Parts: sequence; C-alpha cells; structure tokens
Amino acid sequence: MKRIFLGGGCFWGLEAYFKRVKGIEKTSVGYLNSKVNSPTYQEVCSGKTEAVEALMVEYDENIISLEKVLNHFFKNIDPTTLDKQGHDIGTQYRSGIYYLKGNELEIIRKVIENIQREYSKPIVTEVKEVKNFYPAEEYHQAYLEKNPGGYCHNLGAILDLKKTEEYNGK
Repeated sequence: MKRIFLGGGCFWGLEAYFKRVKGIEKTSVGYLNSKVNSPTYQEVCSGKTEAVEALMVEYDENIISLEKVLNHFFKNIDPTTLDKQGHDIGTQYRSGIYYLKGNELEIIRKVIENIQREYSKPIVTEVKEVKNFYPAEEYHQAYLEKNPGGYCHNLGAILDLKKTEEYNGK
C-alpha cells in the first residue's frame, strides 16, 4: 500500500469522494504539517497552527496509480484559488499535495504540469513533504456518512464519479 495526503478545502467532501474510488483502501481526515502537536479543530481554525485540513489516502498501486489518484483530486478542487475551496475560506483550507519520502515528487510535478494546461490562472496548490499528520476528532471521520445532509463543496465530483468505471459502488 502507498500513502498520499491531500488538502482540498473541507476534508469531509474529499473523504466522501475518495471512499468511492476503486483502489482506495483506507482514508482518514486530520491536520497536517502543524507546528502544534495534536491540534484540535478549533486550534486549526484559528490559523495559529499553520496546519491544513487534509485527507490521508492509502491506495493499492496495483489497482490505481498515484497519477490517477491525483487526477481524481483535481476533479474535486479549484487549484487556482489560494486558501479557499467553495465556501471554505482560511489557510487550513488551502489545496495541497503532501508526500512521504520517495519518488512521488516527480509524478506530482508531472500531473500538475498537465493539469495547468486546463487553466488560464496559475495553479497555487502547494506541494510539500509530510512533516506530521494528526487524525482529526472522531466526529470528523466519515462525517458525511454520519451526516448525509452535511455541506460538501464537491458534490458534483462525487456524482460524476458514480458514472465511471472507477466508482467502487459504495
């Protein structure tokens, strides 16, 4: 199994989306690259932790490549907005791709280069190595499964996924 961490606005919608993609084995929402150990949601929202709301994605590379994982990610965000996705505004909502040590950086850069061709504005999605990841409080995990009427800025992406062969039927 491989892991990648993704920041794309509120982590609830990203998690709901990726739980439906074939080859995604596990997800967990949390706070990434915080300068505070084990921050709370309130601390992250204050902006003082410098953390980003992120989704840990564990995927089976025999079923789905990192390139495809990232292409799914870009279907869920506007990579040209800084510190904002949908109605979510703040540094914790910035878009980002966060990798563990390894050769993923080359793949990430290639995908961003290809995606940039689709936009007239520059992509501002940050790309950084993972320093730390703290799982969010339990009520945030699988939030939209527990609260089906909850806010989700990427509902359209979830509906579009259901029309593809990469949908896992969940």
